[in-house]
Amino acid sequence: MDIVIIGGGIAAAHAARELREHGHEGGIVVLAAERHLPYERPPLSKGILLGDATPESAHVMEQHWYDDNDVDLRTGTEVTSIDLDRRQVHAGAESAPYDRLLIATGATPRRLDDLDSAGVPVTYLRTLDDSLALRDALMGTILVVGAGWIGLEVAAAARLAGAEVTVVEPAEQPLLGVLGPELGVKFAELHRGHGVDLRLGTSIDSAADGTVRLSDGHEVTPDLVVVGIGAVPDETLAREAGLKVDNGILVDSTLRTSDPYVFAVGDVANHDHPALGRRIRVEHWDTAMHQGQAAARAMLGEDEPYDRMPYFFTDQYDMGMEYVGSVGPDGADEVVVRGDDLVAGLTVLWAKDGTVVAGMQANDWDATDTIRALVGKPVPEGFADPDVPLADLGS
Repeated sequence: MDIVIIGGGIAAAHAARELREHGHEGGIVVLAAERHLPYERPPLSKGILLGDATPESAHVMEQHWYDDNDVDLRTGTEVTSIDLDRRQVHAGAESAPYDRLLIATGATPRRLDDLDSAGVPVTYLRTLDDSLALRDALMGTILVVGAGWIGLEVAAAARLAGAEVTVVEPAEQPLLGVLGPELGVKFAELHRGHGVDLRLGTSIDSAADGTVRLSDGHEVTPDLVVVGIGAVPDETLAREAGLKVDNGILVDSTLRTSDPYVFAVGDVANHDHPALGRRIRVEHWDTAMHQGQAAARAMLGEDEPYDRMPYFFTDQYDMGMEYVGSVGPDGADEVVVRGDDLVAGLTVLWAKDGTVVAGMQANDWDATDTIRALVGKPVPEGFADPDVPLADLGS
């Protein structure tokens, strides 16, 4: 059985490794659009951007692993089409037949077209080359558009590099849609405490001649504008091939697409999550890695539903945070915060309809295992009392 993997990120690399570790002896071809070895993306806005890590440290595996395990890794190879009827993938004049296909094309940054064409220096952070170029440009005055994870991590890196930083965010708090107002205000305090000019409820009004005017009347003449306003799934190949797509490639609980021979994982996959009872598309490292492994096993005939809860983390200044679960579009009934300060350490639990749906910790590293054990379970006794230690809830 020949397997083709489209993608050059962590999902693709872990899928290839899982196939070999589970005894697959057939062909494996990995088609990666970038010229780099498949790499992890979290360091792009963390260690590599800060200058604390090398590009090589982001590689999932080195070249010798692909050689030793007879994996045909073709970097700098952009797939142009998928023929579902003939089961072939085309990359220009090249083609690769498959018995099973895994699509791990990821996502691309949402763009601000008006800003791109306004004569101000604008960049986006998605690739290793983006990160290396941005690392060398974190000086002078930086304007960050968007106070989501990428925007805040870039702001932190820029301040640590000594740049003057202004962050513009239309919402009333950072990360409002992800963490809610209880945590959003704490992230605002964190960044303002490090000298970031955080302008909330504010957007870009206009840009010309190197100057950006904000909706609150403030003007910035930045040396660089970094746009971090989310990403869109790279679903073009799938759509043109005839696979079902809707905010990503639609996959079932086992990560199989509308074509029984094709699977999709990572940022591009809109997954029918069996534990959450709804569809979810997750743009985080942990999901890409574990879905890649699960899809590999599914392609080998182990059709186990992928039910791992979403997980993500961030590092900003001297604060690290981990989050498990998913609150969902309807929000939570109850939010319980234990602790007052992100740096000093706090934990948060979210509940909906009598179930713990999500939890997070900031600088409280012993709490993650307890949080993971609580998420998806009924609300325990003492849940609503912030004076009850988190560890006691999990006992």
